Amino acid sequence: MNRAGLIIALGLALVIGVAFGIHPEYDLRLAALFYDSATKTFPLKSDALASFARNAAMWVAWGFAVPAIIALVVKMFRPDRPLMMSGRAVAFLLITMLLSAGILTNLTFKSYWGRPRPVMVTEFNGPWKFMPWWDPRGECGRNCSFFSGEGATAFWTLAPAALTPPVWRPLAYAGAITFGAVTSVLRMAFGGHFFTDVATAGLVAFLVVWLVHGYIYRWPSTRKSDAEIDAALTRFAWPGYRARQRWRGRDVGPAPAPEKPV
Repeated sequence: MNRAGLIIALGLALVIGVAFGIHPEYDLRLAALFYDSATKTFPLKSDALASFARNAAMWVAWGFAVPAIIALVVKMFRPDRPLMMSGRAVAFLLITMLLSAGILTNLTFKSYWGRPRPVMVTEFNGPWKFMPWWDPRGECGRNCSFFSGEGATAFWTLAPAALTPPVWRPLAYAGAITFGAVTSVLRMAFGGHFFTDVATAGLVAFLVVWLVHGYIYRWPSTRKSDAEIDAALTRFAWPGYRARQRWRGRDVGPAPAPEKPV
């Protein structure tokens, strides 16, 4: 998560954005590689093994988030106990997953950016007009093409990769990028997304991970400690915990004051 990675990602985004903005037909040409004009379908969409691989990719991605989810849930019920894992890791993994795979995709762009999916455009036997990546005025009303939620979820694995030991980190980054790319190609093969949809998903996921990692881990003015995050979660969950304990006839008192750094 250094500046070199950011510059490379932004450079790729600029090249792809300009090239596919000037020549939006490139998106159609790439999508056509997976389209069978004889049957007028994207054949891989009906393949059982490919469908399993698609689902498995999401299981793998969410599998990396499960430990953080469990640690947070347990902390909400038992704020008197320390987190089961690093507080910074819990915050980093869950915030980046929520933003990249949830808010920025399904709750924002995909709901208001009316770009039809490949299977929906007239060039591939669909009812609607193709729209370039930069134009939100398509006929799709909801759950649209731009940008790919599953692609963003797959590329989100850059977040757990960023937490691996430094000696393994380059390999972890390579694995996350490969995983995101393969998952994205599969979405294109199903006719679910254009190339610019999955490329944007990768860029957005990277930027979210880069920014949140900097906020929690790297930047001195905002950098957090595991103890600070644990204490913040304790204060948040304590009123509910205290109410439950009072109902059981035991008053645990106010939330404990956070320990002052030595």
